Amino acid sequence: MSNLFFPKNIFIALLLALLLPGSLLAQSLDIPSRTWGLSIGNSENFSGIRLNWADREVQKISGLNMTLWYSKNNDEAEINGLSLGLVSPQGKDLNGIQLGGIGVSAENSLNGLSMALIGVGSGGSASGINIGGIGVGAGGDLRGLNIGGIGVGAGGDVSGINIGGIGVGSGGRLSGVNIGIFGVGASDDITGINFGGFGLGSGGDITGLNVGLFGLGAAGRINGINVGGIGLGAGERISGFSLALIGVGSPEINGITLTSGVAGAEKMTGFTVALASLRIREAFTGVALSAYNDIRGKQTGLVIGLVNRADELHGVQLGLINYVRSNPGFRRILPVINFNF
Repeated sequence: MSNLFFPKNIFIALLLALLLPGSLLAQSLDIPSRTWGLSIGNSENFSGIRLNWADREVQKISGLNMTLWYSKNNDEAEINGLSLGLVSPQGKDLNGIQLGGIGVSAENSLNGLSMALIGVGSGGSASGINIGGIGVGAGGDLRGLNIGGIGVGAGGDVSGINIGGIGVGSGGRLSGVNIGIFGVGASDDITGINFGGFGLGSGGDITGLNVGLFGLGAAGRINGINVGGIGLGAGERISGFSLALIGVGSPEINGITLTSGVAGAEKMTGFTVALASLRIREAFTGVALSAYNDIRGKQTGLVIGLVNRADELHGVQLGLINYVRSNPGFRRILPVINFNF
C-alpha cells in the first residue's frame, strides 16, 4: 500500500526542496547521481537539469540551470549552458544562453546570448549577443552585438554592433557599428561606422564613417567621411570628406571640406568651400571658395571670394579685392585678379 503513495511523496519532496528557503538552500535532491542528471535544490557542482529557488555558494553548473530568486554568495560560480532566472541569473562566469526576467549579472565574464528586461551586465568582460531592456554594460571589454534600450557602455573597449537608445560609451576604444540616438563617445579611439544623434566624441582619434547630427569632435584626429550637423573639430588633424553647417576647425585639415560657415586651420590642403570665411594661420594648398579668404601665411593654388588676403601667394586670387602682402607696388592690392608664380 505504501508503494502506491511513493510518486506522490517524491513529488512533495521535490517541491519542498525547490521552494522552501532557509536550511534547504544548502541541500538538493539529485537523480540518479550527486553530480549529474536531475537536481532539485542548491547543488554546488552539477551537470544536467538543475532547478533551484536561489543559488548560494555554487561552484560549477553545466546544462540547464533554472533559478527563481536572487543568488547569494555566488561570486565564484561558473555556469555553462542555458541559464533561466525569474529574477536574474548570477555568477562569476556565465557561458551560453542567459535569460533573466529582470537582469543577467556576471562578476567576471559573460559569454554567449544574454537577454533581460532591465539590464545585462558583467563586472569584467562580456561577449556575444547582449540585449537589455534598459542597458548593457561591462566593467571590462564588451564585444559582439550589444543593444540597450537606454544605453550600452563599458569601462574597457567596445567592439561589434552597439546600439543604445540614448547613447553608446566606452572607457577605452570603440570600434564597429556604433549608434547612439543621442550620442556616442569613447575615451580612446573610435573606428568604424559611428552615428551620434546629437554628438560623437572621442578622447583619441575617430576613423571611418562618422556622423554627429549636432557635433563631431576628437582630441586627436578625424579621418574618413565626417559629418557634423553644426560643427566639426579635431585637436590634431581632419582628413577626408568633412561637412558641417556652421564650422570646421583643426590645426591641420586635408581633403574636401564643406561648410556654410567658417573653416579654420593652421594648415589646409585640398578643396574647400566655406561660404562665410576661410581662415588659415600658416599655409593653404589647393582650391578654396569663400566670401572672405584670409590666409595669414602662404597660399598655393586658387582661391575665389569677395575679398581675398594672403601674406605670400603662389597661385591666383579671384575676387572684388585681392591682397597679397608680399607682392611689390601696385600688385599688392588688385581688383578681379591677383597672381604670383
